Amino acid sequence: HYRTHTGEKPFECEYCHKSFSVKENLSVHRRIHTRERPYKCEVCGRSFEHSGKLHRHMRIHTGERPHKCGVCEKTFIQSGQLVIHMRTHTGEKPYVCQACGKGFTCSKQLKVHMRTHTGEKPYKCEICGHAFGYNHVLKLHQVVHFGEKVYKCSLCKETFNSKKTMELHIRSHDDSKQATSSSTNVGGMSPQPISSSESGYFGSNASDDESETSSTA
Repeated sequence: HYRTHTGEKPFECEYCHKSFSVKENLSVHRRIHTRERPYKCEVCGRSFEHSGKLHRHMRIHTGERPHKCGVCEKTFIQSGQLVIHMRTHTGEKPYVCQACGKGFTCSKQLKVHMRTHTGEKPYKCEICGHAFGYNHVLKLHQVVHFGEKVYKCSLCKETFNSKKTMELHIRSHDDSKQATSSSTNVGGMSPQPISSSESGYFGSNASDDESETSSTA
């Protein structure tokens, strides 16, 4: 605790040299580089670096949105999302592009905007290899390969034309699973384990990372 006052950060990441005051925080951070994700969602199979991300992710399946805007009463899964949303009411845009001076409400918006200057195209189609600067443009492109239903459930492979519809569908699997576990299984058979593949948009690069993870406020 004393280091929070002194600013001392003796634990440095060997990959990116970011420093931390607590060794446990470095261990969690290191998983960004190693891709280790030990916390797994039992509903859709998606995995996370730490337990907090899994806890927030579970709200997608439960429908819980505990953070409410006092102005328009819109609700959010994460507190960080509410902080960013409040800037739409206050007009605050603390993240400013150094190249053109345009302001943004969150760091993620600025990061995406910077691609207009750098030409970076991080979203790649796994079918044809075509790359795009924006996730939504990749989604539009994927329609060429898959038709309009570009979101796929990893549990039953049913496809949907929107992420929200897919998430509601996955929640129905969760309800069915609970009903099954509370009843007697025929012939002593237990429900099949959930696939480790992630539910979501076709393509590994298609989802904005930890979609349920809020941008830095």
